[in-house]
Amino acid sequence: MTTYIALLRGINLGPRNKIAMADLRELLGELGHDNVRTHILSGNAIFTSRRRSVPRLEAEIERAIRDGFKLDVRVLIRTADELATIVERNPLPEAASNGSRYFVLFLDRNPDRERIDAIDPAAYTPEQFSVGDRVIYAWYKDGLTGSKLAGALSDKRLGVTATARNWNTTTKLLELARD
Repeated sequence: MTTYIALLRGINLGPRNKIAMADLRELLGELGHDNVRTHILSGNAIFTSRRRSVPRLEAEIERAIRDGFKLDVRVLIRTADELATIVERNPLPEAASNGSRYFVLFLDRNPDRERIDAIDPAAYTPEQFSVGDRVIYAWYKDGLTGSKLAGALSDKRLGVTATARNWNTTTKLLELARD
C-alpha cells in the first residue's frame, strides 16, 4: 500500500467550487481507497491505495468529482515519500519560520526553463523563490494576497497547473501521511 496526498486545486475558496470534506472522504472511499482523511477545507486528502499510477489516480479522482459534484477540479497527487523529499529539500529554511507566508506551489509538471528564466528574482526582492522538481518554494513577505511574485509564479504565466499550500499545511500533511 502506498500513502498518497491529493491536492485539489481551487476548491472552497469563496462561494464557488464547494466540496464538503466529508463528501470528499466518501468519494475517495467509494473509489476503493483506504484510510481516507482530509485536512482543512482547501482540498487536502490523505489516503492509501494499492494502485501505483499517479496519473491514473489523478484522472480517476478528477472524473469522480466531475460526475459526483459537477465541478471541473484539477487534482495533483504526491506520494508521502515525495512530500517528505519536498520538505527535506527546503531551499529557504529561514522562510519556513513564518509558515503562513512561505508556500509550496505543487506543479503538474516542470515549467519550461525559458518561463522560469524570464522571472528576474531581483524584481521581487525581498520576496524569494526557488524551483525544485515539480515544485516551487516561494516566500511572500506580506503574504500571498497582493504579492507581485505570486502573480509571476501563476500557473498561467508558467504554463502549468499549480496549487499552493503554505508551509504549515505542507508539513502538517506530511505529518498526517506518516501517522
